[in-house]
Amino acid sequence: MSTETLSKTPLHALHIELGARMVPFAGYDMPVQYPLGVMKEHLHCREQAGLFDVSHMGQIRLTGAHAAKALETLVPVDIIDLPVGMQRYAMFTNEQGGILDDLMVANLGNDELFLVVNAACKDQDLAHLRQHLGDQCQIEPLFEERALLALQGPAAVTVLARLAPQVAQMTFMQFTRVTLLGIECFVSRSGYTGEDGFEISVPAANAEALARALLAEPEVAAIGLGARDSLRLEAGLCLYGHDMNSDTTPIEASLLWAISKPRRADGVRAGGFPGAEAIFAQQQNGVSRKRVGLLPQERTPVREGAEIVNAAGEIIGSVCSGGFGPSLGGPLAMGYLDSAYVALDTQVWAIVRGKQVPLLVSKMPFVPQRYYRG
Repeated sequence: MSTETLSKTPLHALHIELGARMVPFAGYDMPVQYPLGVMKEHLHCREQAGLFDVSHMGQIRLTGAHAAKALETLVPVDIIDLPVGMQRYAMFTNEQGGILDDLMVANLGNDELFLVVNAACKDQDLAHLRQHLGDQCQIEPLFEERALLALQGPAAVTVLARLAPQVAQMTFMQFTRVTLLGIECFVSRSGYTGEDGFEISVPAANAEALARALLAEPEVAAIGLGARDSLRLEAGLCLYGHDMNSDTTPIEASLLWAISKPRRADGVRAGGFPGAEAIFAQQQNGVSRKRVGLLPQERTPVREGAEIVNAAGEIIGSVCSGGFGPSLGGPLAMGYLDSAYVALDTQVWAIVRGKQVPLLVSKMPFVPQRYYRG
């Protein structure tokens, strides 16, 4: 895809001004790194605060008295009892229990829900919502109107509290309206790095002014997609289209925790979402493969797509995400393995350029998460 046909976020000109190296990502021209470089950007986010442009993500508003009940028919998550001012991780599932996308759902109160979906899936997600919920609630895509910034890292709260002191009182997954530079924004205390931090939905016209104000703070550096990927991998977080897809169920993806207890087989509102029976059967009977953490026992990074074999050389799985973890100080990966091999510390081997690299099945996250729970 040529640069001319790629979409641009409202911060595109700022990325160029900051010297970003731009790459195509999910149909957008996006910054993969800045002059600081991926390694230093990653460590800066872990030590201070990093600002990410995630405006390529899709923001959607659902309104109406039945919006929560309606959305519950598409996700294995408790939306009806989601408290006002909180958000929850959710997944759209298909009839086979596969994951169509993962998303965040926030309750703004007054029968209003706010969704953030993945960039590459946002058009199909919108069509999915309209097809199934169009007669039950109002569905309003905010793709052009709003930008999304993520301020992540231990200093994020100090920085954002200079603009809005009340954000210091927020805890992990809280979501509220906050005025920043005189503009009403939606702010959640959440992110995709394993660090404390905030995601800020801002009108597109005001995004650059807010980004410049945040970047002017001494703790903040601009961070690109390269470090975003290594940060989320260290945190053991899935990337849609890599670590899960429409052929992967939440059980296989080790995401059982994301299926709310009221919606499970023994819950008060059991099932009622696509693929529920298939997912419940897997929960009961187990699965033939599962996503696990993998730690290479040599310095060789193991990349997505590498086959994984057992001691006899038989293929038992493959790597879905892999690279180098700057905070971990070594290579790391996630992959899908036959269930016989998923116990912690099981030794397996990845095939990298014809050579066997030893791996140990590892717990995740690889680097401790530091969400602020109050």
